[in-house]
Formats: sequence, C-alpha cells, structure tokens
Amino acid sequence: MANSSRDNILAGIKSALTHLPEHFPEKPDMNSPIYEIESDKDPAILFAESFTARKGTFFYAESPQEFLNQIQAFIKERGFKNIHIWEKELAEDLNGVFPFSTTDRNFLEVDCGITLCEGLITRTGSMIMTSRQLAGRRLSIFPPVHIVVATTFQLLPDIKDGLAFVQKKYGDKLPSMISLVTGASRTADIEKTLVLGAHGPKELVLFLIDDGQA
Repeated sequence: MANSSRDNILAGIKSALTHLPEHFPEKPDMNSPIYEIESDKDPAILFAESFTARKGTFFYAESPQEFLNQIQAFIKERGFKNIHIWEKELAEDLNGVFPFSTTDRNFLEVDCGITLCEGLITRTGSMIMTSRQLAGRRLSIFPPVHIVVATTFQLLPDIKDGLAFVQKKYGDKLPSMISLVTGASRTADIEKTLVLGAHGPKELVLFLIDDGQA
C-alpha cells in the first residue's frame, strides 16, 4: 500500500511536469513601488499624517523664527531643566532661546535631547538617524524625550529613497549605524500590554521647518 501511494504521488508530479502551461506569468517589475504614494497631497502633510498616527508630536513652522517661538514655548510648557544639544549647527541656532548643555556632563539626568536627522520618510513617518551625526548614538536613544529638528527639503517618498540619499551623501564611507526611527520606542512583548520607552525615548517630537524649497 505504501509503495502504491508513493507511485501515485510520483505519477502525479510527472504528469504535472509534462503538461506545463502555454503562458507563464509576466516577469514582475521589481523597480515599481509596492506602496502607492498619494501624489495629490503635499509631502509635508503626508509625513505629518504618518508621524502622528504613530503617536508622534508634530509641529510645522513656516519660518525659522516661527520655529524658535514654537520650541521655546514647548520647552517652557514641559518645564525641561536638563536639555542636551550636541550638534554645533543646532546649538548655534538655539543659543539664547533656552539653556542647554553641549557636552555629556550630567547626561544621566537629561530631560530631553534635541538633534537633527539625515532625512524624513513620507510614507512611514520615519526619521533617518546615523552615527555620523554629531549627536552620536546616545542622544537620540537615552533621553526620555527626543526632539528632532528638520526641514521640508529632507522629505523623501520611501525608505529606498532615504537609503539612496544617505549613500549619495557618504559614498563609500557609510556610517556604521543607519537607523529608521518610527514613533516612540515601544513593545508589547509582556502580556500584550503596550509599553512606551521600552528601548528608547517615551516621546518623539518633530519640528518641521518650511525652507521654501519643496
């Protein structure tokens, strides 16, 4: 009986192989996007929708001065006392707006870290962070609140566009870490209970400045 069953299976396979279809499926287009981007919407709006859907706090500024007013009011409202900014360009822009540290002194007591980013992914509401940024690896991960400052010039449609952007920027000297940050750190591993801040900040805040190039 066992041999008969085996013979039947082999016969079925042989029959299938001798009756191949006349027309095979067309070769898939590996370059076409999997997810359709809504071209009729402003990229900043698309990003804001994706970002806030993942519980991010979003601010849009039409000018650098509006951004300074917004972030000053936000810092005052939250009452942050130990703020760290390690990127020189950002520290120069925010100098005199509110007190902050440009070194890692008292880093263990940090309230929030403020950094730049490499780019923004419109479809997923993600930010690209790399180890080549002057903020390093720690400032975007350790503080309970992570504030990111970006411009509309950095908006990119999808992840592949973001990676291509980083590769073009650094060439054959790619950063040792390229990270996609999508919302606050979270996990539901324990009893399917969502916990924020499991492996990083509990809150992610983005200030998007319109640089007039979009």
